Amino acid sequence: MAGDKEWDESVDVLVVGSGASGLSAALTAHFEGLQVLVLEKTHKIGGSTAVSGGAVWLPLNDGAAAAGHPDTYERVWEYLQQTVGAASPDAMKAAFLKFGPIMLRYLSERGALSLSARTYSPDYYSELPSAAHGGRAMEPAAFDGRKLGRAALRELKDPIKEFVVLGGMMVNVTDVYQLLNAGKSWAAFQHSARLVARYFVDRLCGYHRGTRLLLGNALAAGLFHCLRNQGVAYRLSAQVNSLCQNENGEVEGVEATINGEKVRIQARKAVIVATGGFPWNKKLREQHYPEPTGPWSMAPTSNEGDGILMAISAGAVMGAGHTSPAFWAPVSLFNDGFGNAVRYPHLVWDRAKPGLIAVNRHGERFVNEATSYHEFVLAMYQESDGVRNLPAYLLCDSPFIEKWGLGLALPGGRPRGKLIKSGYLKQAPTLEKLARQINVDPQRLEATVERYNKLVASGHDADFGKGSTAYNRNLGDPSQKPNPCLAHLRHAPFYAVEVVAGDIGTACGIKTNPFAQALNDKDEPIKGLFVVGNDMQSIMGGAYPGSGITLGPGLTFGWVAAQYIAGKLPAAS
Repeated sequence: MAGDKEWDESVDVLVVGSGASGLSAALTAHFEGLQVLVLEKTHKIGGSTAVSGGAVWLPLNDGAAAAGHPDTYERVWEYLQQTVGAASPDAMKAAFLKFGPIMLRYLSERGALSLSARTYSPDYYSELPSAAHGGRAMEPAAFDGRKLGRAALRELKDPIKEFVVLGGMMVNVTDVYQLLNAGKSWAAFQHSARLVARYFVDRLCGYHRGTRLLLGNALAAGLFHCLRNQGVAYRLSAQVNSLCQNENGEVEGVEATINGEKVRIQARKAVIVATGGFPWNKKLREQHYPEPTGPWSMAPTSNEGDGILMAISAGAVMGAGHTSPAFWAPVSLFNDGFGNAVRYPHLVWDRAKPGLIAVNRHGERFVNEATSYHEFVLAMYQESDGVRNLPAYLLCDSPFIEKWGLGLALPGGRPRGKLIKSGYLKQAPTLEKLARQINVDPQRLEATVERYNKLVASGHDADFGKGSTAYNRNLGDPSQKPNPCLAHLRHAPFYAVEVVAGDIGTACGIKTNPFAQALNDKDEPIKGLFVVGNDMQSIMGGAYPGSGITLGPGLTFGWVAAQYIAGKLPAAS
C-alpha cells in the first residue's frame, strides 16, 4: 500500500512480464493510443513463450477453412464442455472463443502476429466427435532474426537446447526428419545443406546463434520486433517488488528495482500482470501440486509466482475448481557433472514412436505411451496396486534408439557413453539386467515386454490403445504398418530412462472476470489490476484439450485487457 507518493515515472499502462500475453497487451494498448511500459524481470525478452513449442490454439480462426477444417462455434463449444466442462467458468470459455479470432485479426493486420492454421494437427482427445483434426491449432511463421539485429537478438531469450542442433541452429520436427535422412535422400540432403549453410553464414556474420527462428522463439521474436518498431518502451532486469494502491484499494502503480535502482512508476490507467505463473516457487508448488513434486518444470526458472503473490497482496484471490494445478509433461533429468540438472521434456518425439514402452516401479505398463504429455503424467500420479506410477521408465531396444533416440540420447549412432556413465541412460544386454538397473522385478518386466510384443504382432494394443487415435498416429511412424505406434521391442542392448512428473507451466492462478480484471474474495474487480497468461486462472481448468492451449488464451486475454483499459469493450456486468 502507498498513500500520497511521488512518482519517478508515469505511464498509462504498465505491463509486468514479456511473454506472449504481456506483449499482446502492451502492443494492443499502444495501438489504442496509450503510453505503455513493459517491465521484464530478467535480462531477456520472451518469457515462457520464447522457449515453448509455439503452437497457438485459436478455434474459429480465419484460416481454419482454408486449411481444410471448417469449424463451428457449436462444435468447439461441445469439445470444450467435454474436455474442460465445469473446471472453468463458461463465461471465460465463451470470452475466449468470442475474442480469440478478433485478436488474431487485429494483431496480424498490425504486423505483430504471423500465424497459419495447421492442416493436420489433431486435438488431443481426437476420438471425440467434436474434436478437430486440424485448423484449431496454429503455427507461427519462421522469423528472420536478422530483422532484430545482433544486439536485439541477444535481448531475446534463447530457445531450450532441445530445439537446437550444432550449438545454435533451431530445428522443427520436419527439419529433424530431413537431417536424419540426409544421407538417404537427395531432397533431404538439399534441405539439410541449406539449413547448415545458413547457420554457418549467420555465425560468420557475428550472430551468437542462428537467425532462422522457429516455434515459440519465432512467435516471441515477431511480437518483440513489432514492439521495437512501434517504439514501445521496455526495461530489462526490472524486478517489480510490489503494487501501489490508494486508500480505496485501487492499483495505481508499482515499486520496482531496475538495474539495481529502486523506482516508483505510476500506471495512470492500469497494471497488467503477466509473469508466467509459479512453477519455480517451491512453497506455492508444494501447496498446490500433488506429491511428489520437485524442481522439474520446463518453464523458465524466473517464473516464481511474483505476479500472483503481488496480486494476492493487493486483495486478489486464487481461482478454484480446476482439475489440475499444472500442465504436465514427463521429464528426464541429467546431472551435467557441474551441479546442474539438465531437464528434457518427453513431449512428442519419442514416446509415441513404435517400439517404446513405459513401465512403473512394478515393471508393468500403466499408460498409452502415445497419449498427450499431460495425460501421461496424470497416469503417473495414479496408483497401480496401491503404489503411484512414480517414477516411471521409458524403455526401448537398440533399433529404436538408433532411429529415434531416447531423451537426451540422440539417434544415429551418436556417442552415449557420458549419459550411460552418469546413470541417466541405462543400458543392458538383457531385459533381466536392465530390470535390476532400474530396480524393478525382472520377471515382471520380461512378462510385460513379452505381452507387449504379442500385441504388436496383432497390430492392436488391446491393453492401453497405443496408436488407437488420430492424435497418437500423427506422432508415430507412418512407415510402420499396420500401427504407426507399435513395433517389437526385442533386440539387445536394451535401454531405459527414468522420468519424473514435470510440468510446462501452472494452470491455477488469479481469479479474473472475462475482461481479465483481478477479482477479490467478493468477486469484485480490483480497479487498475489485470492478470493474464499463466498468472490468470486457466480457462482450461487444468485440462489440456489441444496443442497451444496456453498461448491462445494468453494472447487473447492480453488483447482483451488492453481493449478494456482503452474503453473499447463494454463494462463488465
